[in-house]
Amino acid sequence: MRAAVIQFPGSNCDRDLVVAFQRAPDVRSTVDLVWHKDSCLPPKLDVIGIPGGFSFGDHLRCGAIAAHSPIMKSVMEFAGKGGYIIGICNGFQVLTEAGLLPGTLMRNSGLRFLCKEVELSVETTDSAFTCLLDRDENVRMPIAHHDGNYRTDRQTLNRLADEDRIAFRYEKNPNGSQDSIAGVLSRNRRILGIMPHPERCADPMTGGTGGSRLFEGLVSSLANG
Repeated sequence: MRAAVIQFPGSNCDRDLVVAFQRAPDVRSTVDLVWHKDSCLPPKLDVIGIPGGFSFGDHLRCGAIAAHSPIMKSVMEFAGKGGYIIGICNGFQVLTEAGLLPGTLMRNSGLRFLCKEVELSVETTDSAFTCLLDRDENVRMPIAHHDGNYRTDRQTLNRLADEDRIAFRYEKNPNGSQDSIAGVLSRNRRILGIMPHPERCADPMTGGTGGSRLFEGLVSSLANG
């Protein structure tokens, strides 16, 4: 597996994501850090990770400036060819701002930054990211966001539900997200946006393994074609 993790000014989970990719069981895995001003991605790439943080200091709107960085043209082309992408927290915001996922992430309903562990319900196993999980299984992951309140129009919300593209829901909604949505998939199921941080719980020495199976499932799916 070859992965690329995009770095923006203000990214602060980029190295965590690199380690999570590297820890997934694939002895041939290579992970490249790619600066947002680069115009090209590494060759023969399997997956892109867009990490959490505060790209461009969250100016304008969270992820709005990052969505127009030079590297995003190549990210969009990669997505158009069916490439796998995971956007976590601020990365989820970037994906919605770039139009690669529907909806938007707004200010938390309590207008406060939230940093705690939450319980999620697995809503689908029909994706490379969730294939090693069980439907309706509960997993614990940390959140750390001020703008994680997922919103979209009712028609899009119904379509996400009908197409089984809601990947995760909060068991106890911490931020006001519509229908308690914590993560959604693209139409081809190869792009995941998730507000909680699976990369921060992919090692038992640093807070549990609730997120490790996302990366293991992705590697397994890539290995099996």
